[in-house]
Amino acid sequence: MKKILFISTLSLLLFSCGKKEDNANIDSLIKSKNVTALQAKKALIQADLSKIDEALATLDVKKEEALVSVLALKDTVFSHYLEIQGSVNTKEIILVQPEFQGTLVSLNVKAGQRVSKGQVLGRIDDAGLSQQVASLENQYALAKTTFERQKNLWDQKIGSEMQYLQAQTQMISAQRGVAQIKAQLSKTVVRAPFSGTIDEVFVEKGQVVAPSQQGLMRIVNLSNMYVSTSVPETYIGKLKVGTEVDVFLTSLGKTYKGRVRQIGNFVNPSNRSFGIEVSVPNPENLLRPNQVASLKITDYISKNAVVVPTNVIQEDGEKNKFVYTAINVSGKTGTAKKVIVKLGQSSGNVTEILSGLSADDIIVTEGVNSISDGMKLNF
Repeated sequence: MKKILFISTLSLLLFSCGKKEDNANIDSLIKSKNVTALQAKKALIQADLSKIDEALATLDVKKEEALVSVLALKDTVFSHYLEIQGSVNTKEIILVQPEFQGTLVSLNVKAGQRVSKGQVLGRIDDAGLSQQVASLENQYALAKTTFERQKNLWDQKIGSEMQYLQAQTQMISAQRGVAQIKAQLSKTVVRAPFSGTIDEVFVEKGQVVAPSQQGLMRIVNLSNMYVSTSVPETYIGKLKVGTEVDVFLTSLGKTYKGRVRQIGNFVNPSNRSFGIEVSVPNPENLLRPNQVASLKITDYISKNAVVVPTNVIQEDGEKNKFVYTAINVSGKTGTAKKVIVKLGQSSGNVTEILSGLSADDIIVTEGVNSISDGMKLNF
């Protein structure tokens, strides 16, 4: 300790006494441009520095070093994701509307019941249409028979063409009348437009219904679910039909594997985005329309990438990105080396390195803020 104080005091005295004189001598030598004198002065200074280094060595002064954590790099698959929110939907959700006004004489389903496409859900009183159908069918049968007889006569050149055309017109008119009344009668039968589940029933048997009311019941098909969302226009060309998507349902705490099934062709001028639809399997029937979903869409993959934790990347005064590597590794020690790197994309807490590092390099992961280039490392 006394030796250190002595050297420090001596250095201060020499510095304070000789500073002006040394500076003056050096300045004058530089102005004189005397190469020999300058080299001699440099040799004297280097000799003094060597003496100081030897004195420090005798005092066992320890070189600066740091305790760090390191990581050996390896080639890995790197994926970049676009993370956005969307809403679960299905195109097969509908309010079944009555097409005929009258009394609901039968209601065959209840909430929660599975139904098939075309299944009869209920019937509305036809107000005598079924009797009219029978009458019109008889008229059509008579008109058809008359036309056929008249046609046979006309084929034999018996009778007038006018009689033949009138019989044909009457038959066609009667046929259309039957078709129209049957079409009206079919509206009294309420059928399922697609297979699904009765989500809710809004009416009761015996109630008078009309096309103007809100609906008889709601049918939902949960087997054809999808998530709709909007994507920034910068991703035009990056997303393709069939691109795999991770769909996370917060309410369920589950992740489903979906695929992009439709990409919009229109960019919304208000938010510069376009719509996409992602099909999602629903084997357990847990998905419901309007659930909130978080989407992770893969838009970039590198199969042999070098990646580092994002938090180890630093920036120097010249705006260069760099990391510290450990070189000259021997056992649990090495030397710090500053390496300028070119960055790729970041995903999660890692960043792809495009140049500067390679597989098997050893990088410093902890303690990076307390080291400098050339420092001894312990790990």
